[in-house]
Amino acid sequence: MKAEDYKKVITMAVENEIEAYDFYKAAGEKVSDTNLKSIFNDLAKEEQQHREFLQGLLSQAQTMKFDENQDYKISESVDKPKLSISMSPADAIGLAMKNEEEAMHMYAELAKASADKEQKAMFDSLARMEQGHKVKLEGLYTDMAYPEVW
Repeated sequence: MKAEDYKKVITMAVENEIEAYDFYKAAGEKVSDTNLKSIFNDLAKEEQQHREFLQGLLSQAQTMKFDENQDYKISESVDKPKLSISMSPADAIGLAMKNEEEAMHMYAELAKASADKEQKAMFDSLARMEQGHKVKLEGLYTDMAYPEVW
């Protein structure tokens, strides 16, 4: 992957992290349940850390190495609709869960495309972090969307 293409991908990832941060922050302010409020606020902090980390990568764009013939599947996350805080809590968690899934897949694809061992480890780590968010949200979603199970 050329440095310019890499910068575009990372810039898009930064924008996704900002969008997720804004959503979690707004959702945390809107919900009245203290557990949900805490979870959304924690997720907002983690998304902010991801953004800062990715912004640091932009300065290293010239040193990143990718296999040239890899399908990066970045287009699957382009033109995503803006998040809304006017939806139900279960829908908000469902949307957040899907966003984390998309981020997890994006970082996993970048890891697969990485020719450098340290770079691959970095993207694998980001994918695992997003997977952790997804799993946490899946548990919440199941509890909220299917209360009859309880």
